[in-house]
Amino acid sequence: MNFAMWRKALNIIPEVSKEEWDQLDLISKWLIASRAAVLIMTFISATLAGLFALRDGAFQFLPWLALVFGVIMAHATNNFFNDYTDFARGVDQDNYFRNLYGPQPVERGLMTKREHLLYGAVTGLLALAAGLYLIISSGSDSLSWILLALGAFFVLFYTWPLKYIAMGEIAVLIVWGPLMIGGGYYMIAGNWDWNVTIASLPYVLGVTTVIFGKHIDKISIDKEKKIYTLPVVIGEKIARYTVLAMMILPYIFTAYLIVIKFFTPVMGLVLFAIPTFREIYPALLKPKPDERPADFPDGQGGWPLYFAPLGFANNRKFGLWFMFGLLVDVALRLIFPTFWI
Repeated sequence: MNFAMWRKALNIIPEVSKEEWDQLDLISKWLIASRAAVLIMTFISATLAGLFALRDGAFQFLPWLALVFGVIMAHATNNFFNDYTDFARGVDQDNYFRNLYGPQPVERGLMTKREHLLYGAVTGLLALAAGLYLIISSGSDSLSWILLALGAFFVLFYTWPLKYIAMGEIAVLIVWGPLMIGGGYYMIAGNWDWNVTIASLPYVLGVTTVIFGKHIDKISIDKEKKIYTLPVVIGEKIARYTVLAMMILPYIFTAYLIVIKFFTPVMGLVLFAIPTFREIYPALLKPKPDERPADFPDGQGGWPLYFAPLGFANNRKFGLWFMFGLLVDVALRLIFPTFWI
């Protein structure tokens, strides 16, 4: 058991040689190949669903645990299929962007195609098992089956064809917000709440800026490979301003939810994320520089990726304050149930 590698793989997607790979344990290989470092975004979505259920007095631990496990396994499955599909289509051949934020397991020869598919299939079956448990525990109603089917659809078809027809970014917006948070709340609490769906948007818009930023960074390569991501379709400048709008809208949605008393005013804590936004937004007003800025990180998670790390930094800061604010919001409602009515 290589616990040091486990910790490393949960924080970054580590670069490893074939010799190092062969010495790793099964869990370390799974963490690296599934890009476990990015699964934190999925964990936060599932946690938010649980917190919304808790504030409404409808929290159930085992269904929430199954939700967390299931959506993380589903995200990991998507990452496996994403890499395999791009490898099979020749997209990752000599693609320095993909290899920058972690080794492409099949392209690098770390795993055979058979091994990679096996990892993805087993992970997918675990996700499916968790989903079926949630459906059974919630009473097997039609909406539960629809949510499971939608989850399976996006896992299987995000990479192709959705990413190729300017639907990948929209899929991320749907999955990490209304589906994971709104649908997750439904699976735990047993009822659909449109305010919970709206409340998912402040966080999921930040998640979407990360994938949007990565696709802006890859816009020239994607054009060459005929991958028509949304930034390719709408153009680099409009894409940058779209990311900027998605960084501003979470504050507006949060303010709206405070005004209608869905949130207590304590959610104003998200304003502490504004200094990070102020540092980042000037970069979105102009094209990506031709050379790495002196103060910009290089290597894994850095240059030549540029807008994606900026989106990740902004989302991490806003997401942490949003999560902390919601924790305090829930605590206030549990301690003083009639105070904010």
